[in-house]
Amino acid sequence: MTTYTMRDPTAETAAVLRERRPPPESLVGKTVALLSISKERSDEFMDALEPHIKAAGVKTIRFKKPTHTKPAPEALLQDIVEQADLVIEALAD
Repeated sequence: MTTYTMRDPTAETAAVLRERRPPPESLVGKTVALLSISKERSDEFMDALEPHIKAAGVKTIRFKKPTHTKPAPEALLQDIVEQADLVIEALAD
């Protein structure tokens, strides 16, 4: 089973220093997950972004949260971990 590191994007009451994961040297051979959080127009943003990623020769796979009002279900996160190397999350309105 593949493990993943989750980053907490929520507001913090005290600053916490987190180690930054280095970006990959290259996207060649990588799969990028495009995660829509189900907010209005997030799919539209991914629709505009995806052709640029594919034009660079990078494979994409799409995922979508059931609702933007709750965290992503564990099953969805596990699917992303198992199928992709990186994630771009759409927060558009």
